[in-house]
Amino acid sequence: MRPLKIILCTICFFTATLQAQLVLTLEKTITLAADSSLEAFRSRNMYLADYWQYRTYKAGRLPSLTLNLTPAQYYRDITRRYDSETDIDVYREQQSYYAGGNLLITQNFDPLGGSFFVDSELGYIRNFGDNKSTQYTTVPIRIGYRQNLIGYNPFYWERKIEPLKFEKAKKELLYNVEQLSEQATAYFFALAMAQAEYDLHKENVASTDTLYRTGQERHKIASISQGDLLTLKLDAVNARNSLQNADIALKRAMFSLASYLNFDKNTEIRLVLPDRPRDMTISVDEALIYARTNNPKFLDLQQQVLEAEQQVDKTKKEALFNASLNASIGFNQVAGSLKDAYRDPLQQDIVSVSLSIPLVDWGVRKGKHNIAKNNLNVVQISARQEELTVEEDIIMTVSDFNIQQDLITSAEEALELAVSAYHENKQRFMIGKADINSLTLSLNRQQEAQRNYILALQNYWLSYYKIRKLTLYDFETGFSLSKEFDYDHQIVN
Repeated sequence: MRPLKIILCTICFFTATLQAQLVLTLEKTITLAADSSLEAFRSRNMYLADYWQYRTYKAGRLPSLTLNLTPAQYYRDITRRYDSETDIDVYREQQSYYAGGNLLITQNFDPLGGSFFVDSELGYIRNFGDNKSTQYTTVPIRIGYRQNLIGYNPFYWERKIEPLKFEKAKKELLYNVEQLSEQATAYFFALAMAQAEYDLHKENVASTDTLYRTGQERHKIASISQGDLLTLKLDAVNARNSLQNADIALKRAMFSLASYLNFDKNTEIRLVLPDRPRDMTISVDEALIYARTNNPKFLDLQQQVLEAEQQVDKTKKEALFNASLNASIGFNQVAGSLKDAYRDPLQQDIVSVSLSIPLVDWGVRKGKHNIAKNNLNVVQISARQEELTVEEDIIMTVSDFNIQQDLITSAEEALELAVSAYHENKQRFMIGKADINSLTLSLNRQQEAQRNYILALQNYWLSYYKIRKLTLYDFETGFSLSKEFDYDHQIVN
């Protein structure tokens, strides 16, 4: 077996026996992060909040049924009345009791911003005092419409903004899922590097101890100098110190990954490095197309522009005079008994037009409108800048990803050469044909090659999941993540 295969089989594994040890691959780590991490829980609840907000908006487009009740209302006041017998006005105490109810059906009419309504009313009035009386007032049915004639229409803007906000919420959920993959990958390789460092230092301890013992034997026969022997002893001492530091770093990295996955902090984890990825080249132009379609940042920028335009429209309409229309047709009746109150109802027609005209406001309305227009210009410019920033990030990430595949090949080749060179120099030193400097240099090169190989793998997978996050597209399978994702499953779970 080639030296590289030996290294890859032993790298990222503890040589000591561990209890309750959890073995994780990169794929399993990402799955656990999407299922169990606190960040995943937060993302799902953010989506649920947006989901119910959209459901509320949709419910507002349906007819609503409301029952308004006034169970008891008591009046006691002094009123002026004309006394025909004395031909003067007199003041008398008046008491009355009222109870009533109204059943109302309302349907918003989005294109005009008004609302149709159908209602029915029943009222009971009881007067006390000198003129006792009982009266029932009814409106068996009334149909009407309310409309602002010139004013701002919020329904129009809701129809444009709310579906966009919900679409953005769905894309943000996917974006957060892919960001979890990217973060989990970073934690995974941080621990992988820490475990590799630990294994390297542990191997270094064993190697330096062996070399020191060999050096002692060679010093006895004057094959090496006292200085070289002391150098070997120093290397052995430094190796033990480095191993202790590597152990501390390993525990910290393991704790960070366990905390991120919402595991017990004492969970022992060992990792299996992913296989060498297959060659795959991603087109920058294709990535930009999918990003403009799927990335929630672009939807967010559209929402910001629409909301700014909404504010401009609102302040423009409010700067003018307001006119409203309220029209209804129905029946009503008044009687001394409940039965008679529903007998032979009379037609009731109501048409009212109201105006509100600002005369002097010292330029407040005009100022608000100008502020809204300037804010719209700022939002449009900022949106374009944000678009360019995201596009630049995509271009750089895709370029890095395409380069990383070549870097992995180079790092793999360098690791094979470094491992072979170290074993060759170690054997030569054991038989006295190599000096300490050559051995130390080859050891350092082997360790650096192992670090570079893990780093190349890390950069590849980080770039890969970042591209998935920015485009919400799986270039390996050729499917859009937003089309494959089951949002209803997320709600249920």
